[in-house]
Amino acid sequence: MKYDFDRVHSRKNTGSAKWDAVKAIFGSEDVIPMWVADMDFPAARPIVEALKKRAEHPFYGYTHTGPGVTEAVTDRLRRKFGWKVEPEWVVFSPGVIPALSAAVKALTHPGDEIILQEPVYFPFFSVVKENGCQVATNQLKLNNGNYEMDFEELEGKFEKRGGMEFGGSRIKAVILCNPHNPIGRLWGREDLTQLGEIMLKHEIPVISDEIHCELLYKGYKHTPFATLSREFEQNSIVCMAPSKTFNLPGLHASSIIIPDKKLREKFNEARAGAGSGLNIFGLTALEAAYRYGDEWLEQLLDYLQKNMEFTLDYFKQKIPRISVIKPQATYLLWLDCRALGLDDKALSGFMKEKAKVGMNDGFIFGAGGSGFQRMNIACPRSILQEALERIEKAINAL
Repeated sequence: MKYDFDRVHSRKNTGSAKWDAVKAIFGSEDVIPMWVADMDFPAARPIVEALKKRAEHPFYGYTHTGPGVTEAVTDRLRRKFGWKVEPEWVVFSPGVIPALSAAVKALTHPGDEIILQEPVYFPFFSVVKENGCQVATNQLKLNNGNYEMDFEELEGKFEKRGGMEFGGSRIKAVILCNPHNPIGRLWGREDLTQLGEIMLKHEIPVISDEIHCELLYKGYKHTPFATLSREFEQNSIVCMAPSKTFNLPGLHASSIIIPDKKLREKFNEARAGAGSGLNIFGLTALEAAYRYGDEWLEQLLDYLQKNMEFTLDYFKQKIPRISVIKPQATYLLWLDCRALGLDDKALSGFMKEKAKVGMNDGFIFGAGGSGFQRMNIACPRSILQEALERIEKAINAL
């Protein structure tokens, strides 16, 4: 069927974090929300129908993941990425962030360090710190509008922390973000291989957040970290979910792929108890999305491609003081606003109070985020255009 992504749907008074919390977060109901990563598009019809059918069965007890859900995950990974995943490798979680927290807990003791490649999705910091650990920053390098991993600095972390005089390294894992949020970078085989080899050398597991792996722009192909070698596969925890791809974040269902048995057992021990329960509707939606959602997804990607191109052209032609890091994946744009000459507090206030557009402040993404804003372009083009016009008008008045 043909989906109409241009149609504007009101999400106010529906319990939407994106729309109903606008005044509380940005100080005014007049702000266009382009912050939190959910899309202003209805879910695919097969997903809606599957949820309706399940809701008609009036029993909503504790949930067990049957073979059909697991098969939907393994089938999709095989079809999309050529990755043969054994059913027992798949662990289900209410979300990727709870899974990351469980992974950190499983691999560390208080005081240990986790490598983050900043600027990066800001909940990663909480995942590390709430487990009593510390962030070891491996800041990404921005060169001529392109981000790169700093492998020299990464290797140096182990040299500084290793050796008997230091009591051995306290670095216990790296959290990889691929595609990378907020910069929209899709890490390719060469970068992933170099990262993976460094981690293997120092016997450090890779926790790979690949939640945006199906939101790719034309010409790009995602490579799951674990598919690069048998050794990488056994040294990884790969986190995936339909939530970003199919706009289902409120249903809380993700699949965590852990090929190594011992690592999987540690993970399951760490996540036992509070926060490990699954949502029956989330699993229903996951299975329907992976089995029947591709028609919707294909049309969505075409629309997002046009939104991305429209936005980049608008900034280039009408708002040249803000440069945009051209994304390879995700529906999140990373805006370089440093030429405006505003500090972070002033920039945040300017966007909220003058432009009346609510985005994520770049500094919350850690090192290298100062002077940036993260913009969600997954909305009807009329809303996107209005937001851009507001930013243009406000900057012209500076």
